[in-house]
Amino acid sequence: MSFRPTTLERAYQLADSGECRTVTDVKKRLQVEGYERIADQLYGRVVTSALRDRCTAAVARLEAMPPG
Repeated sequence: MSFRPTTLERAYQLADSGECRTVTDVKKRLQVEGYERIADQLYGRVVTSALRDRCTAAVARLEAMPPG
């Protein structure tokens, strides 16, 4: 049996990974991965703000890493 994270769990994973620089990028990636009703599940100021903060922190971590 395979486990598929919920839309919100996957959104946080993508934001924390640094693969997505913005909340819009997260939503686009979720759509590509086949998640449905993204707008319904990732709605609201708190969720949007949390995802934005996580994206920003992840990108900053990646940019701070030494090359190689």
